[in-house]
Amino acid sequence: MNDKRKALGRGLESLLPGRGGPTVVPGVQKGGGRDIPVDMVDPNPYQTRSHVREESLKELAESIKVSGVVQPVVVRPLPSGRFQLVAGERRWLASKRAGKTTIPAVVREISNEQAMEITIIENLQREDLNPVEQARAFERLSREFNLTQEQIAAKTGKDRASIANFMRLLRLPADVLGHMEKGDISFGHGKLLCSLAGHPEDLSKAAEQVVARNLSVRQTEELVAEILNPEGAKKKKHKAKHVDPNVREAARTLERSLGAKVEIEDRKGKGKIVIKYASLDEFDRIVEALSEK
Repeated sequence: MNDKRKALGRGLESLLPGRGGPTVVPGVQKGGGRDIPVDMVDPNPYQTRSHVREESLKELAESIKVSGVVQPVVVRPLPSGRFQLVAGERRWLASKRAGKTTIPAVVREISNEQAMEITIIENLQREDLNPVEQARAFERLSREFNLTQEQIAAKTGKDRASIANFMRLLRLPADVLGHMEKGDISFGHGKLLCSLAGHPEDLSKAAEQVVARNLSVRQTEELVAEILNPEGAKKKKHKAKHVDPNVREAARTLERSLGAKVEIEDRKGKGKIVIKYASLDEFDRIVEALSEK
């Protein structure tokens, strides 16, 4: 397990069962859990996963019928006397499907921020979220708890640049995000399509081509470059053999990072970098992206 993976569980050993040492909760039976009525548990409002695979849920329900719930869920008490799910959504849903009337649970006093953090980290540890779900999770941490990208990175073990890239995906239109949620478009494709945020019609058409033609990330990169600068793309095809490959790669890296057309003119180690924009909104976005570096 690498350092980033370890960071994901930092500080949660005392909250989640089965992560390190024993969980000590007043009134809880030895083993870290007690049985509570399934119908007394409310769903987790901070759940970041929007889809649960039906086949996987069915298999878990069959297992629970035979062996019961092996690992307790985590809940927190509500003023009404009910409980709110914090971790273990699949076990809770499968238990209901299996006809169980009770479920083993660890009851903890947990704040809203802790509940949301635990939910996100639990799913991230299982790599169970699609890119859009991850992006929305990071955005909620930022919006609802006023966390900076650096603070989110520290809590989740992700690097800040990665979090920024995920959150930029939310600039994409709903139809493109829908393709990403279904797995038709990958995170890599999405990053490139963000370059067309200032050109919504071209963006949707490009996304349709990616899906219809099953384009690779490299092919999508070329498509986006042609849309951003059609004349330049033609010239580039003719002049590509005369361009230093290191300079060409540097320009592509900047285009992916800034979401704009970038040209680098280099003559023996001297030259200039030209960043092009099509509107004031795109100009502001580029300035914001540069300020984040």
